[in-house]
Amino acid sequence: MSTSGDGASDLVLLCFRLTLAVVFVMHAWNHVFGGGRIEGTARWFESLGMRPGRLHAWTASLTEFGAGVLIGLGLLTPLASAAAIAVMGVALVTTHLRNGFFVFRPGEGYEYVLVLAVCAATLAGAGPGRWSLDELAEPSIGGWGRLAVAVGLGVCGAAAQLVVFWRPGTAAGPGA
Repeated sequence: MSTSGDGASDLVLLCFRLTLAVVFVMHAWNHVFGGGRIEGTARWFESLGMRPGRLHAWTASLTEFGAGVLIGLGLLTPLASAAAIAVMGVALVTTHLRNGFFVFRPGEGYEYVLVLAVCAATLAGAGPGRWSLDELAEPSIGGWGRLAVAVGLGVCGAAAQLVVFWRPGTAAGPGA
């Protein structure tokens, strides 16, 4: 499907998929169960201008979790990658872009979300490897097609969510 060879490429893709999957699943887990739990995540989304905050807290968390699981399994990889790209795209625009590149700067820059989005796009283009559930389905779409689906749907999904729900500057400040 995606690579040929002696299995080394498949091992690399499996490790890449599993690493990306763990990051997305754990990030979702933290949104729901860590710190301020889903209620705190909802308040944070509201503070970003994403209304209603509870809807977006759950949407982002479930999308990250679902994308992570699918990426880990190597199942519906272009769609899972699109979901990851969309979530990272919304995070990039609403939170990180204004803070510059470096994540260690106040407010956290966009390097982290950019890397995750590019990794998801890379996985879509390369394919999940032979050690994946997608391999069983043997889809006819090639690497460029998988990449186009993932990036196209991811960017369009993020843009649609921002256009419909993001209202920057309308959220109450921390002292309100």
